[in-house]
Amino acid sequence: MKKIVIHPITRIEGHLKVEAVVENGVVKDANMSGTMFRGIEMILKGRDPRDAVMITQRICGVCPEPHACAAVTAVDEYAGLTDKIPGNGILLRNLILGTRTVCDNILHFYILSGPDYIDPSKALDYSGSDEDLNSLKRFLEQGYSKPFLPRDEIDYRLDDNVTRTVTGHYIKALDIYRKGQEAATMFGGKWPHDAAIVAGGVTENVTADKIARFIWRLKEISDFVNNIYLPDVIAVARAYNEYLEMGRGCGNLLAYDSYRTGSNGIFKEALFRGGIVTGTSKYSDINIKNITEDVTHSWFKESEPLYPGSGVTEPEAGKPEAYSWIKSPRYDGKVFEVGPVASVLCTYLSKKDPDINKLVDNALAETGGSITNMYSIAGRHLGRVLFSKIITDNLNGWAGALKAGEPTTVGYSPPMDGEGVGLIAAPRGALGHWLKVKEGRIENYQVITPTAWNASPKDKDGQPGPYEQAIIGLKVSDSQAPVEILRAIRSFDPCTACAVHLVTPGGDLKGKYKVV
Repeated sequence: MKKIVIHPITRIEGHLKVEAVVENGVVKDANMSGTMFRGIEMILKGRDPRDAVMITQRICGVCPEPHACAAVTAVDEYAGLTDKIPGNGILLRNLILGTRTVCDNILHFYILSGPDYIDPSKALDYSGSDEDLNSLKRFLEQGYSKPFLPRDEIDYRLDDNVTRTVTGHYIKALDIYRKGQEAATMFGGKWPHDAAIVAGGVTENVTADKIARFIWRLKEISDFVNNIYLPDVIAVARAYNEYLEMGRGCGNLLAYDSYRTGSNGIFKEALFRGGIVTGTSKYSDINIKNITEDVTHSWFKESEPLYPGSGVTEPEAGKPEAYSWIKSPRYDGKVFEVGPVASVLCTYLSKKDPDINKLVDNALAETGGSITNMYSIAGRHLGRVLFSKIITDNLNGWAGALKAGEPTTVGYSPPMDGEGVGLIAAPRGALGHWLKVKEGRIENYQVITPTAWNASPKDKDGQPGPYEQAIIGLKVSDSQAPVEILRAIRSFDPCTACAVHLVTPGGDLKGKYKVV
């Protein structure tokens, strides 16, 4: 047997380490380690509950909006505001979160995971007229090639023409990412860490000019998602067809309702249906009281698995049997994967929307796969682009439903005591915030991020987390360049910064650096 250690894993958000035991070219066991301590829950204790939206956004600079939306949803519930938010406020939250989510997913495919499948160095051989490809060629020739070169030997399979086409989209993706952020900023304020998302709605005023400028930018974003992003993901899935079978993981999915929709000012429905899926096709409603966090192999003080509403965050560095700063969320004691695939398939299997079902069926037909193939490395990329397309197809309608000059938020007086839960679909999956307030101050606050679900270590029953299960059983062609392991991990789009954070309560200086 041979142990492969990859630390740090690159082209992800945050710090993550994997140890994989390989025998005869097959991964037999794996440990995923989050190597920083998350202390956000400790910081929030004793603060005004309205502070949660600002503080929890500091969990991550890449995806702060999901934390803002989850935090204010928890405060909305605690303060009795859930059904009092003006329609404009609900639509603005959808627009901000939706646009940022689509941008995040585009960034993941082209900038973070794309180089696993597409050889950007092909741009150096190009002498045609494609503006984006020539921009990338100049970028590489000027010495900015370190994200791509030198590279380990990788089984690039796309032919030269397709490679150049997809490679040319790298620069275009950055431009679309910028325009998407600009569009969301019109309603959300500065980025990162939006200031406009508040309990009771969104503080930004709606004008006809802002709506028009948002829709103008949305047209180009929508064109990119439909005519570039989706075809590129399908092209990769076709070329790496066996990746529709590899990295299956735990086989269970969990999602939360997300993106409130409706008409005539009544927003009772959700665009994406929450629930759980077991055995690849059995859908059922979710009961969040069945969610617990296990700390058997986490660097936290030992306790029985706890419901997050009663959760405890007490670090215990050096705990002998532990190997991660990430807890182990479980549903009914079982391992569940979260992510865009979960949101899409919960909606699909609940038969909530015939148009979504048709979209999924058509995409699977183009890749030659089926529903079971969504549980895979390539399937996660496909689920992510379908998730993005569904959101994009709804952004225009949400923007058009805004009513210029009408209220976007509702005022309130926070109760002295109460509880609230904020559940949403973040770019990487199910995100939950649990809030408890006593005498006007936060008594307890717990966050379970998507990456905490997916990158969780083994629990008290020895069940590996979703990342670990996706790696176990993989065939590794070269232990010196284990691209299969990296492809599996990156298919989840890790955001370990969300799952763990470094806090030094005593204020000790850990390091001082000069960046040049």
